[in-house]
Amino acid sequence: MKVTIYGSGYVGLVTGACLAQVGNDVLCVDIDPAKIEKLNKGESPIFEPGLSEMLVANQAAGRLKFTLSPQEGVAHGLFQFIAVGTPPDEDGSADLQHVLAVARSIGQHISDYRIIVNKSTVPVGTADRVREQIRETLQQRGASIDFDVVSNPEFLKEGAAIEDFMRPDRVIVGTDNPRTTELLRALYTPFNRNHERILAMDIRSAELTKYAANSLLATKISFMNELSNIAERLGADIEQVRIGIGSDPRIGYQFIYPGAGYGGSCFPKDVRALEQTARANGYQAELLHAVEAVNYRQKQKLFEKIRVHYNGELKGKTFALWGLAFKPNTDDMREASSRVLMEALWEQGANVRAFDPEAGEETARIYGERDDLTLCDSPESALVGADALAVITEWSQFRSPDFERIRDSLKAPVIFDGRNLYDPGFLVKQGFTYYSIGRTPVKP
Repeated sequence: MKVTIYGSGYVGLVTGACLAQVGNDVLCVDIDPAKIEKLNKGESPIFEPGLSEMLVANQAAGRLKFTLSPQEGVAHGLFQFIAVGTPPDEDGSADLQHVLAVARSIGQHISDYRIIVNKSTVPVGTADRVREQIRETLQQRGASIDFDVVSNPEFLKEGAAIEDFMRPDRVIVGTDNPRTTELLRALYTPFNRNHERILAMDIRSAELTKYAANSLLATKISFMNELSNIAERLGADIEQVRIGIGSDPRIGYQFIYPGAGYGGSCFPKDVRALEQTARANGYQAELLHAVEAVNYRQKQKLFEKIRVHYNGELKGKTFALWGLAFKPNTDDMREASSRVLMEALWEQGANVRAFDPEAGEETARIYGERDDLTLCDSPESALVGADALAVITEWSQFRSPDFERIRDSLKAPVIFDGRNLYDPGFLVKQGFTYYSIGRTPVKP
């Protein structure tokens, strides 16, 4: 099938590459000339395991192409996927200007039947706005052309997006026309062979499902972080509590890991957007507000532990940071807990020596050249001359380090662990002062 995808960011690239991988003819449209030039050279602008190889293979096979021309995009595909960004507006609502701009382009260039697929995470009612925008543009042209608008939200985890797309838990299809349901079912047939994964529903329910899923996962994380703060005050170990409640199949082990707060492009934005949507419709979503409030506070947690340990005297001190991305297996720094920690340390006059396997380049792009930031090429080099180590992202290579080397490299054997990677009993035997989340600090 012929597919056009507007937006060559995270969702657009993964969607395009995976649809091309199963044999479809995919054309990706973007407005950024530098990004398109890079993609046409076979270079991915983002890090996602397996994506670069998939892009190169499908470009070589002629199934995946990139263009700056929306006219070419509208002419190409029966399916017109909108996968552009929906950044938060000042009030927390999703900014739909890019989505509606794509809708205008489709309306300007459409000449026969097309299915417009909202892949971007958008508020309930966006399909109606996209439909109206296309109709208005067609009226201005004096044209009458049939089209349908459907909701097909993505459920991709950064770091595992290729696997999520190729072997989905579910494919949500929101339509108001049985014909489009069957056409989308045909498009997704290669991903639906093991058992039925397509869940067809009305458009508004599909739009809400995406926000509901992310908000519920964010709620689980904030609930565990709230429990971790209670556990610290009671002298309990949140990791033992986590195992105790996770063994209940009604709760499960996923998304109940305490830590330094969630970040990324989805959870913070989607929780705020759903809260704003509720408010705009006359409902105060108190739980959603609390989820974000707890997460905001949790992102300050590691810095507070550092500040208390040093009695507020941080000026001139140097801290090694392991991890910068908001989670492992990505280079995404959006709303990352590391940014909150670094900026708090800099405000107090401290220096940072940081290492991340993938996010160093993105960190340099965000912060530029700074005297108080050194981006290192290994975890070990980040330790050199540091007063203490802070672990902020749970990359697998940080899970079993050489503690003797850490102790010898640091000015003092102090670790602040924002992801509970290490065993307090073992570290105290190794001579470390060790702070973690939801557990009593230990000292030798």
